[in-house]
Formats: sequence, structure tokens, C-alpha cells
Amino acid sequence: MNVLKSFALFLGMSLTATVQAEPVTYNIDTKGMHASINFKIQHLGYSWLTGRFDDFDGTYTYDKDKLSNSHVKVEIDTASVNSNHAERDKHLRGEEFLNVSEHPKAVFESTSISGNDQAMKVTGDLTLNGVTRSVVIDAKKVGEGKDPWGGYRSGFEGTTTLKLADYDITKDLGPASTHVQLMLHLEGVRQ
Repeated sequence: MNVLKSFALFLGMSLTATVQAEPVTYNIDTKGMHASINFKIQHLGYSWLTGRFDDFDGTYTYDKDKLSNSHVKVEIDTASVNSNHAERDKHLRGEEFLNVSEHPKAVFESTSISGNDQAMKVTGDLTLNGVTRSVVIDAKKVGEGKDPWGGYRSGFEGTTTLKLADYDITKDLGPASTHVQLMLHLEGVRQ
């Protein structure tokens, strides 16, 4: 092999080794109902009241080689709260809780993502009821791969706990009901 061919081969291998994968952007699959935002809060300390938000949308960018390049943004239609009880949901939409007439959207946008696929810390700003606070979501990747329709998907789950008073939700529900737990299940389709 001559020197010129050897140099070209070396240069090609070097360039290949230094090229890093770009972060990949995914649309959250809310239309196919492969994503959910659920919540639970204690009722009088005796049981759990559970519910979900039916309408939300968002995207995330995922860099499996460098999580710090990843990003997520989700917008929730707060009027879509669903606790499986129409009268309670009407109350939750009112001024004492989500105040949807004044604040129809809740928005989470990450500011940093650290850790690894099985133990992520997703830090970001959550705006709810007109108040923005930093929250940390403990998350992990569920899986990724090709789907039956020719696309490529990835999925994540996460949890966080919010203090209601931090978001100006001060209705006294009793000492066992000052915090709400959020459970997030996001599946995205690669763009």
C-alpha cells in the first residue's frame, strides 16, 4: 500500500472516530395515546385520589451518548384534568386549584439532564397556575427501537412530587394532602 493510500485510510478512520451522533428529536405520541401524565394525592390520609391530564403535547431531544445535550418541553392543557368524577374535575378547574380560565396551560421545559439512561435527573422549570418553579424529575429510559409502521420510537418514565402551596394552590385539604405526585410516561416518534 502506498503512502498516499495509507494516509487517506488513516484520515478516513480518524474522521469517522471523531464524528459524534447528533441529538435526535422526538414528537411525543399523544395522539396514539402512548404517553400519559398521571397524578395522585392522598385523600384524608386514608386512600389515594388518582387522575390524569388528557390533553398535552411536546417534544424531546435525546442524545444517548451525552445526556446533557438532551432536552424536553411539554405543554399541558390544564382544563383536561380528569379524576373520573365530573363534579370534582369542575372544582379542580376552578380558582382554588388549577384556575384554568386564567392559566389554561402548564408548561415544563428542561434546563439540564444528567445521569444515565437508568437514573436520570431531569431538572427544569414548571409553570403551573401562573407560578414558575424549578423541579427535578427522576427518570429512566424504558426502551427504544423500530415500530411496526416504519418509524423509530423511544420511551421514558419519570416521577416527581410537587408541593401545592409552591404553585399558589392553598386550599386546605388536610395535612396528608399538601403534595401531589406526578407520574410521567412519554413515548416519542423520531422526526
